[in-house]
Amino acid sequence: AIARIKDAIAHTYAKRGADVVQRNFDAVDDTLAHLHAVPLPATVTTDRARPPVVSTDAPDFVKRVTAMMIAGKGDLLPVSAFPVDGTWPTATSQWEKRAIATEIPVWDAGLCIQCNKCAFVCPHAAIRAKVYPASAQAGAPAGFVSLPFKGKDYGDDATYTLQVAPEDCTGCSLCVQVCPAKDKANPRHKALELRPQADVVAVQRDHYAFFLGLPEADRARVKPDVKNTQFLQPLFEYSGACAGCGETPYLKLLTQLFGDRLLLANATGCSSIYGGNLPTTPYAQDAAGRGPAWANSLFEDNAEFGLGMRLAVDRKEAQARDLVRQLASSIGPTLADELLASRPVTAAEIAAQRDRIAALRLALAGREDRDARRLAEAADALVPKSVWIVGGDGWAYDIGFGGLDHVFSLGLKVNVLVLDTEVYSNTGGQQSKATPIGAAAKFAVAGKATAKKDLGAMARAYGHVYVAQVAFGAKDTQTVKAFVEADAHPGTSLIVAYSPCIAHGYDLAHGLDQQKLAVDSGYWPLYRFDPQRATAGEPALVLDCAAPKVDLERFTRNETRFRLVEQQDPARARELIRQGQAAIRTRFATLEGLARPADPPAAAPAPATPAATER
Repeated sequence: AIARIKDAIAHTYAKRGADVVQRNFDAVDDTLAHLHAVPLPATVTTDRARPPVVSTDAPDFVKRVTAMMIAGKGDLLPVSAFPVDGTWPTATSQWEKRAIATEIPVWDAGLCIQCNKCAFVCPHAAIRAKVYPASAQAGAPAGFVSLPFKGKDYGDDATYTLQVAPEDCTGCSLCVQVCPAKDKANPRHKALELRPQADVVAVQRDHYAFFLGLPEADRARVKPDVKNTQFLQPLFEYSGACAGCGETPYLKLLTQLFGDRLLLANATGCSSIYGGNLPTTPYAQDAAGRGPAWANSLFEDNAEFGLGMRLAVDRKEAQARDLVRQLASSIGPTLADELLASRPVTAAEIAAQRDRIAALRLALAGREDRDARRLAEAADALVPKSVWIVGGDGWAYDIGFGGLDHVFSLGLKVNVLVLDTEVYSNTGGQQSKATPIGAAAKFAVAGKATAKKDLGAMARAYGHVYVAQVAFGAKDTQTVKAFVEADAHPGTSLIVAYSPCIAHGYDLAHGLDQQKLAVDSGYWPLYRFDPQRATAGEPALVLDCAAPKVDLERFTRNETRFRLVEQQDPARARELIRQGQAAIRTRFATLEGLARPADPPAAAPAPATPAATER
């Protein structure tokens, strides 16, 4: 056996030289030389016990079913253990406590400027900010840190805390990378610094448990900007996505902006694996037990699936309104009129409508007639739902494009979010029509010879679709603005979101810098196209980035997907990059043209006089 191992070593490393081969031989010999027997005691001598798979505070279903699956014993569960209707409880990823990070961020409150950028970029909702009344700190564990809140939006005694979830953090370090607050005497020291997880986990675990019990911000008082959205409870948390994932910050933001009104139709792909893969689910619930509704459909029909959600929601709302009209005299004409007149948009208006629905249910309480029961069941449909069709580029650009194009053509109020990694990430790395020219993929190593499909331009061509192209690491304010505008648009909207991925071939700790380079080089221009602006006489397209100011090669040289092509055929790689650079110039000129105000019509020439005509 040892001889065969060494033959394999020689075969594998011969090209590296005899020294490398010998060092590997030595490793084998040293292993044999250090083998020794380990005596086993007759009885257990340890005073430690393995902790339970999930906390004893977990819900019964999590302890009976989820814990068995986490322990790798799911095959022992009987069919009767599972929900009969196929639905699955949400808010279960909080019980996994994977503790996979070797280092986690620790907050230096004295340097913090309370910008909340760290919470914004966190792919796993594992670092969070809260603003709350100072009185809520009563009973805080020793060492729990807080600061007076900088601002008056939440009251004079508002208190601020930034807290990490020590057992849910993946150690991706994006929060540290984005932190702008530095010690002037030592610029390498920031308001967030990585420390060994083992050194701080015990203390931070208690702090995080207390932090979660602090009151959540009043949604009606929160401004929809980068800082304030991070005071809203994320209802997408602790997913199993890769550390530093470029997709999940967008989904987390969706849940913060639209909360329990959110309905998600999710195409098969990475977002369906970390979004709904057993044994746990990262979509969560608020204190009232409400949260987003999520369902996964097939790769080829997700757009139609989401469209069906929109049609169902509209039909349920119409039925509820009809029932309110029929029962107006018995529930109170004033309440009925208010319910029917309300078309809530803001958080405050939605809260007021929910108060009316609570009053409606009180008015219907105890009634056994069929219409009253139907209205009590359907009343929640009077709160507007935010319907989003979500998937990756393989779905949107390729396999599901026919259905997606059909949805664009109809103009119904449905939103589309494309998490664009520019490759089939979940299935191993095939190129898609979103793969850029000159980029390789695991199963397309020669490098793509044609340009990337422009999905945004295709949607803009309809004239009624709101379209935005965003990159949260390059311009977070534009990302938030695009999400808010898309949801407010009366028709269909599309957001194409740049999503760094491990398939790009670099450490995702640098994902934010790479997003900035993508925008600065013109590789990923940021814009918002709103047809409503055109009806007001303004340019429909707003460019949210400057003209390209760095060469495309500065962006591509950081990623293995481009370097691999260069290693195989340098001349071809240079030619593909040259073509890519030329395409960037052409595309940006087109966007600039669309963003310019139209020239005023030229004055009509004065009619010629007879004498001028004779001359």
